[in-house]
Amino acid sequence: MSLEDEYRDNPEETRWEGRFITAKTRGRWEYVGRARNIRAAVILAITDAREVILVEQFRVPLGRPCIELPAGLIGDDDSSAGEDAALAALRELEEETGYRATHMEPLGEFWSSPGMVSESFTLFRAHGLARVSAGGGVEGEGITVHHVPLDGMADYIAARRAEGMAVDVKILTLLGPGILR
Repeated sequence: MSLEDEYRDNPEETRWEGRFITAKTRGRWEYVGRARNIRAAVILAITDAREVILVEQFRVPLGRPCIELPAGLIGDDDSSAGEDAALAALRELEEETGYRATHMEPLGEFWSSPGMVSESFTLFRAHGLARVSAGGGVEGEGITVHHVPLDGMADYIAARRAEGMAVDVKILTLLGPGILR
């Protein structure tokens, strides 16, 4: 029996559900997804000075800080069910980085680890950036904002790795063809 046949022949079963994550099985396959159809918005923000705005945050599952694109959940509480993804991206960018954008351009929906996580994220490009605060996220997030020259991204990421930091897979969007050298 092929994996596709097994998928069709077995119903999805919820094994455990928390506030944000649901563990599921379908046949012999185990995976997780977001509870309550929560989605994510990820923001690519590049200043007029050609600096990429990145965030650093300690990630409990990794046990260390991680360098990431700013991001946040869409509709993560009952009062925001059905939240517009672009509005969530605007909110999260300002909350995490202190930058306000005039608008968000959707670049598509992506899946970061489709073999074990059903969650997708919408990638947005922020336009019309203006610094309005220091950022840092909400209480307890401990977010550090970094401004990295686009032309120096590969060296910056290599230096953070040498320090023992984790690097989110979405950073690959900034390394592009240079990673093939």
